[in-house]
Amino acid sequence: MNKQRAQEIAASPVMANVTYNETPIYIQNVDENNETARIYPIDEPQNEQVVPLSNLIEH
Repeated sequence: MNKQRAQEIAASPVMANVTYNETPIYIQNVDENNETARIYPIDEPQNEQVVPLSNLIEH
C-alpha cells in the first residue's frame, strides 16, 4: 500500500477493508519516514504492531 493511501485510511472515519497477513486490521497511524504503520487486528485491539506499508493490502 502506498503511504498517501495509508494516511487517508488512517484519517478517515469510514472503516476500510485492509488486511495484514490476511487478517482484517485497523490502521492507527502512519510513519512517513520509516514507511511503516501502527496497526491492530480488528478483533484484537490490544495486539498493536508496527508493520511495513508494503505488507498492507486494501481490498
